[in-house]
Amino acid sequence: MAKHLKNDRILFGAVIAMVFFGLMMVFSASAVIAERAQGSPYFFLIRQGGAAAAGLLGMIWLMQRDYHHFRHPAVVFGLLALSLTALVVVLFVDRTANTHRFFRIGPFSIQPSEFAKPALILFLAYFLERRARGINELRTIGTAGVLLAAMAGLVLAGRDLGTALVLLIIGAVILWAAGLNWRYFAIGAAVAVPLGIIAVLIERYRVDRFLIFLDPWKDPLGKGFQIIQAMIAVGTGGWTGMGLMGSKQKLYYLPAPHTDFIYAVISEEFGLLGAVAVLISFGVILWRGTRAALRAPDPFGVYLAVGLTAMLVCQALINISVVLALAPTKGMPLPLISYGGSSLVCAMWGCGMLLSVSQRAG
Repeated sequence: MAKHLKNDRILFGAVIAMVFFGLMMVFSASAVIAERAQGSPYFFLIRQGGAAAAGLLGMIWLMQRDYHHFRHPAVVFGLLALSLTALVVVLFVDRTANTHRFFRIGPFSIQPSEFAKPALILFLAYFLERRARGINELRTIGTAGVLLAAMAGLVLAGRDLGTALVLLIIGAVILWAAGLNWRYFAIGAAVAVPLGIIAVLIERYRVDRFLIFLDPWKDPLGKGFQIIQAMIAVGTGGWTGMGLMGSKQKLYYLPAPHTDFIYAVISEEFGLLGAVAVLISFGVILWRGTRAALRAPDPFGVYLAVGLTAMLVCQALINISVVLALAPTKGMPLPLISYGGSSLVCAMWGCGMLLSVSQRAG
């Protein structure tokens, strides 16, 4: 008799609530900007709504599939090859905001680095399950290390240090879950940290971001402007906020209020209570993802759940840290909430796979 599957209603509900809350906040944060720049206050809302619909359809389809189907070599290596190819090709297309991150297809854009995350997670889950008895062997470490370095290097070549860092963190978390010896993490850190420092030093704007992070008031109307405005937005919200649509900092003070700094708008309009609610929502994802990993019936399910949870929570923590001036400024969306079609679709599809693991966990 087929095993009855119990849907993870808590995780599903949290994801849906965050997506709808994100749509509301995207409209609130972008309406004035969209009307002036695009002629309609609903411009960004409509586009984000389309991405949310695509994400929801994919999420439901994926959660209904047995996650073991994702382990098929054609799926794993097909997605990996497609992802690596896209990361290479995007380096030769026209720049967007002085970076090589997007493919432009008519009025739409696709960010390959977002889809590289689930492709990396699937491969590592597949590969490490097959190499479970030799996790600390050179062949295993070398294969995983080369892939991580290749993906992160290609993303970094497109001038996206933040996503490259997220890819490395995802890989490290999965390898830790697989039981890699701590000595190899120390070796990896000894290599990655100097390379990261070099990556910062070779780009003047990254050096400026780090220095201004240490003292944003040194240049309050220049390089420190966005950090200061984010702090003002967060502080202005108080306990309960200014109310929906009540943010003043989004009116050409905050940079990218509907994308990278949407958490500042949330804090201003819904106060500390709203800001904490968002943190709790990601805490729910961390809880249910960890639960799914601990109860998964096989290593592939464990690594898949661990990687997908790390993908969502890690990126959220980086985004929120930037808004709260706890980390240097980095262009990175808040998963499930910020404007950005690739980010939203990727996050929702990742949640679909995580739900597939969760509802089949013991």
